[in-house]
Amino acid sequence: MALPKDNRTVLIVGGGLAVVAAVAAALVFSAGRDKPTEAPPASQGGLTIDLAEAPTLEPARELRCFVDGQFVGQATLADCAKRNGVATSALDVGLDATGALAAAPTAAFAPPPELPAEPTVTVTPDEGASPAEPNRQAPATVSATACLRHTGSEWRSIGNGMSLGACVQALYAGTCVRPGEAQYGRWGDTTLRLVPRRVEQSTDNTRFRTLAQQDRSCQFPELG
Repeated sequence: MALPKDNRTVLIVGGGLAVVAAVAAALVFSAGRDKPTEAPPASQGGLTIDLAEAPTLEPARELRCFVDGQFVGQATLADCAKRNGVATSALDVGLDATGALAAAPTAAFAPPPELPAEPTVTVTPDEGASPAEPNRQAPATVSATACLRHTGSEWRSIGNGMSLGACVQALYAGTCVRPGEAQYGRWGDTTLRLVPRRVEQSTDNTRFRTLAQQDRSCQFPELG
């Protein structure tokens, strides 16, 4: 039996909508399949926020605040500085281990290590010396430009005769740290410290000043 004209119209329109819906679903699925699966920055670790490039950080915005290496709750940048007894400029700001925006004093989790002990080497007796005279230990001649890395338990040499810039690049190029953390090195009698967004230097292992700024790729363009 033939359907009434009005019913045929309804079926045709309904069938057309079904086809459109199917095509749309296929396009959405295809777009989702082709979308990059790169992990978000927070899951990749490292510092991803640079205050120099983020002037919109509002004074009233609260961050995760750390005091003496311990999380003490949410606070504004000014309040966190007050809790730490330091100026606001003495705080490092970036993503912590949870991926949240955090503030902590420079190197709060990693104070400077003890300076490396003067190495010694075995010195062979001069020709003509008494055979009974034992080999003696004498201070080694250490290059004024020796570059050392602190591994957390000891100092290890990574090269001699380097320039200061070359030592910094060898130690820290491509490496970022989170707020409050630090990595230490030595160039001659100068202590080097990598903190978020910069490398600092100190001649007394206590008072540090900025040596070079670090970009978002954890590199030091100004050092070549």
